[in-house]
Amino acid sequence: MSKEEEGGAIPSAQKASWSTFLKQIASSKGDLSSMTAPSFILSPTSLTEFSAYWAEPTEEFLAISTGVDAEDRMLKVLKWFLCTLRGQYTARETQTGSEKKPLNPILGELHLGQWSTPKGPTVLVSEQVSHHPPITAYHISNEQAGVDLQGHCGQKTSFGGKTISVRQVGHALLTVKLPSGQSEKYLITLPKLRIEGLWFGAPYIELAESSYIQSSSGYHAALSYSGKGYFSGKSHTFTASVAASPQAVAKDSLYVIEGQWTETSKYVKGTKGSKAREGAPFLDVTRAAPGWKSLEVKPISEQGPMESRRVWYEVAEGIKKGMFDDATNAKMKLENDQRQKRKDEQASSQAWQLQKFTLVNDDADYRSLAKAFGGEPATQDSYHFKA
Repeated sequence: MSKEEEGGAIPSAQKASWSTFLKQIASSKGDLSSMTAPSFILSPTSLTEFSAYWAEPTEEFLAISTGVDAEDRMLKVLKWFLCTLRGQYTARETQTGSEKKPLNPILGELHLGQWSTPKGPTVLVSEQVSHHPPITAYHISNEQAGVDLQGHCGQKTSFGGKTISVRQVGHALLTVKLPSGQSEKYLITLPKLRIEGLWFGAPYIELAESSYIQSSSGYHAALSYSGKGYFSGKSHTFTASVAASPQAVAKDSLYVIEGQWTETSKYVKGTKGSKAREGAPFLDVTRAAPGWKSLEVKPISEQGPMESRRVWYEVAEGIKKGMFDDATNAKMKLENDQRQKRKDEQASSQAWQLQKFTLVNDDADYRSLAKAFGGEPATQDSYHFKA
């Protein structure tokens, strides 16, 4: 990479601050989550809003319970999950030409909204349940469609070479109500991320390694991710293997699907005489979404003091208008106020109380589903929605 190419996407007035930021990253030995990025590389959106991406492919989310059997429902869950990835990890790159760092939520920050759909409202509740480390809990449900999702996600970041690695901490648990009155549950683990393109000043995200979907019916989907190599390959590629059990994935998968999670994918293996055949399309995430897709959120003037868009209004306006000094000053004031609140709470021995969620130290559903494929420790903290 030449000197001309290095930092070529950075505005001239911001090159010095970007260079300083990169030096701070390169010299850091620990978690980068709390590091302050220059305002021009910030997104005007808080991480609490990212929970909405789980249901932005609303049509796929609501269709899960219509599966005719456990196998069909697993394929629908896989389609829905793949549809969530584009919004979560490439939306800002598509809009601006580079990935923007989301705003790090304040403790107790909320994001509330709903999608009005042909099957009634799909309701979203998202809360920042921890600041250090940053953890967002979320609950999304549609009673008529029989789908209920809750989970949490935190980030542990580190720097190596010219790439930021992000280990996503947490999981999602999907409950699907069946016509019989019984329910199926699906444990969804989270992929690791690599943030590339830093030295060009045009960051973008690649998913890395693997993630899993484990159903209480026994069906298992194993996903592996890869990106564009130096000489070959395509960005945002994946392979998914679906089998009747975790043990059958290696040698007896029912389906193997390959493609790009930002574009299209196809079956490269399907069961004989089944719903799929080799080479048949599996998913096209670029197709037009239904008109009822948009999340409805109260106007900022009607939001409570802890709702995300009200909390970050001045910062977001500064970023959108390119008034980065104003955005930085508003952000610093907000962060200083939060530090003082934490000091006051410590002095009075009154810890912050969660509003919408309860911390569960040993989640039985997580433990049993995680144990089924042996992918993670037998127990893990979860956050349960206060219905």
